[in-house]
Amino acid sequence: MAFEQDFAAGDFLLVGWDEAKRSPTSSGCLGNVGLRPTLRPLMAIVLACSLAVAGCWSAAGPEVVVYTALDSQFSEPIFADFTAQSGVTVRPKFDTESTKTVGLTEAILAEGDRPRCDVFWNNEILNTLRLERAGLLEVYHSPAAKDYPAMARSPDGTWHGFAARARVLLVNTKLVAESQWPQSIFDLADPKWQGRAGMAKPLFGTTATHAACLFAAWGDEKAKEFFQKLKANDVQILSGNKQVALSVAAGRLAFGLTDTDDAIIEIEAARPVAIVYPDQGDNGLGTLFIPNTLAIIKGGPNGQAARRLVDYLLSPEVETKLAAGRSAQIPLNPKVQADLRVETPKTVKAMPVDFPAAAAKWDTAARFIRDQFTGGK
Repeated sequence: MAFEQDFAAGDFLLVGWDEAKRSPTSSGCLGNVGLRPTLRPLMAIVLACSLAVAGCWSAAGPEVVVYTALDSQFSEPIFADFTAQSGVTVRPKFDTESTKTVGLTEAILAEGDRPRCDVFWNNEILNTLRLERAGLLEVYHSPAAKDYPAMARSPDGTWHGFAARARVLLVNTKLVAESQWPQSIFDLADPKWQGRAGMAKPLFGTTATHAACLFAAWGDEKAKEFFQKLKANDVQILSGNKQVALSVAAGRLAFGLTDTDDAIIEIEAARPVAIVYPDQGDNGLGTLFIPNTLAIIKGGPNGQAARRLVDYLLSPEVETKLAAGRSAQIPLNPKVQADLRVETPKTVKAMPVDFPAAAAKWDTAARFIRDQFTGGK
């Protein structure tokens, strides 16, 4: 609460904050609230300073709160450009490498009745679909999305996909001769690689998304058998995809399953590694491509600024920057012309995937994998 003084009358007005209405309320004049006359000048000075500070706060420009699972090194430059162009300050909340996406999703679910987030920038899609199923996403048909393929956006306008990455095998070329490079995710279970292959914990981020997609594509029994074989083969479980890429580059692993954004950084740093796009044979499953997704949270505090940010992030300018940047993201807008450093669904065999079906398998996959890899914790 703050106090405002009617200096002529020497009275004070108690001003509070109505959380329900998110607006100030006054409780009326309290008279001189028992202050001695000798203290009133001092109180007036204090109040004047307080009101001056409050005035500075109220004069601040618009802002937007973004929960983002894309690494800060990739997303913060984009936010800075948006602020420079729009005057809207971006307040980002990032996840940790070990709880990619899931931590932010759980926060949004927990805040459902009193949302703090305006825009969710997810580095995958299934957790966005989980929020959609929970009824927490605002409908917004962004005009910037009109050129994107239908598969890259919700028909209901609750989410938009852009800037994809691929799930790939990163191989240490000093440890593995090219003729011996793994060619499939099934090689993670091959006994000849026992204890020498790695992946991120399949409960978070794109690795969890990959797991749920396999449950949807194969059915529960085949997917469970696959992950049981990985465990039996002593596949090393690391905290994140970045750690997988670093471990392969350092020679602690012969190869690992990771994302193209983490893999390309090691390649362009001249580390002894190479990317393999898995399962490309005639009967192969294909390489999984996962888009980033954007969604506006229903009832968020800064709706107008949220829509401006989504429009900006879906612009060809941003997809071009993400493609040219260190993360080498794959544009989904066909109007974007960029020099790509990684393969795309147009150049390699992509895994067919029903993302809504995979989202429906999320809990089943997570429960089984948690029991297998963390003892149910």
